[in-house]
Amino acid sequence: MSSKKEQNPAEELEQTASQQPEEQAPEAAAAEETPDPLVEELEAMKKTISEQEDKFLRLAAEYDNYRRRSQKEKESAWADSKAETAAAFLPVYDNLERALKQETADEAYKKGVEMTMTGLKEVLTKLGIEEIPALGETFDPNLHNAVMHVEDENAGENTIVEVFQAGFRNGDKVIRFSMVKVAN
Repeated sequence: MSSKKEQNPAEELEQTASQQPEEQAPEAAAAEETPDPLVEELEAMKKTISEQEDKFLRLAAEYDNYRRRSQKEKESAWADSKAETAAAFLPVYDNLERALKQETADEAYKKGVEMTMTGLKEVLTKLGIEEIPALGETFDPNLHNAVMHVEDENAGENTIVEVFQAGFRNGDKVIRFSMVKVAN
């Protein structure tokens, strides 16, 4: 016993230090086996953040699609309303066209009809409504409505030789088909 007491303090520290790792080793192994609640909470928060980020990205994409779809619907509604309005004025156009073809002795009357027709054509042009070219063109069933067929050696194959009623379109959309007579 006296020999233990005679040891200097440095040796005692070495002995206690060497004993401590042996004592801590079982505790460290036990700590590795039982997960740390902070690490679990961190992993759960990472998972939650990832899920929320995914929801946000999906919502942003859904909103972008909604915005594009709404814009297309708005443009389509505008084009449809222009086409319907123009279609309502086409009988007036036809009547003015017939009036211009009739001979009249009253020059003032003729001038008035011409001015009215010019004004109507300008309004249609401002709306983006254009007349479908027909006379002398090749027959296209997407633009023309053939109501008569005639054999004519002077005209080419499927050539429009007479227009009974002018057709109109707004861009690629046909408002009214041209009513035509087709040769050969």
